[in-house]
Amino acid sequence: MSTPPKGPSTPQPLPVREGRTLLEPRPLNVKRGVNPHAPGSAHLIMGRTEIMATVSIQDKAAPHMRGSKEGWLTAEYSMLPRATTDRQARERNLQDGRRYEIQRLLGRALRASMDLRHFRNQTLYVDCDVLVADGGTRVASILAGHAALHDFCDRLIQKGQLTDWPIAHNVGAISVGLLGDEVRVDLDYAEDRVARADLNVVATDTGLIIEVQGGAEEGALTQEEYVRLLSTGAFAVQGVMADLTRQLSVIQGM
Repeated sequence: MSTPPKGPSTPQPLPVREGRTLLEPRPLNVKRGVNPHAPGSAHLIMGRTEIMATVSIQDKAAPHMRGSKEGWLTAEYSMLPRATTDRQARERNLQDGRRYEIQRLLGRALRASMDLRHFRNQTLYVDCDVLVADGGTRVASILAGHAALHDFCDRLIQKGQLTDWPIAHNVGAISVGLLGDEVRVDLDYAEDRVARADLNVVATDTGLIIEVQGGAEEGALTQEEYVRLLSTGAFAVQGVMADLTRQLSVIQGM
């Protein structure tokens, strides 16, 4: 007996947003100076995603920067075992390609924000640890890393160790996705897992694009859809950075 042909699948209902519009990022809260041992630090909460970022400095040039007039900045990213719903093994024990990909993204984004001529023969380390993950951990880590660098640079100015502000660009990031025909900004985990396309847009607070990461998950995108996602993300970064900058003007833990 032959099996009857299947009819068209019923579209799955999209996750419902509560308390924000489709183009509105999750609530952002940042506190700087939260680690008494680090010369720069920040704790950032974006929705239910939480990141702790610290900055360290070493009076030693990176090997490929020896003889250069600039210093270097590198970033590391990790996720605590219970950052997610199920315990994950500590990432230091894993050869995790995703983690290294995110670290490279963080490093490129945060280097783009800094005038590293102020740190000749020195190396800055930005460590971003995910305390709680609910989507958008890499973009939240860029925001937290920027906040920690702001804290670090402000302390150097306060102590008279720097006379010029070394952050050349306020750099942030946001995720933007296509769910059905809806463009949504700052996807949480429930939205990210059903998006048919998503991008992580890294940009300045003036709308200049630094990097775009991501693509289609189900089939191809049209050029119009891609441009719509990109322009929406770049505009959203400006709003997020305005909020972040306002909060960074409040000094905690000095």
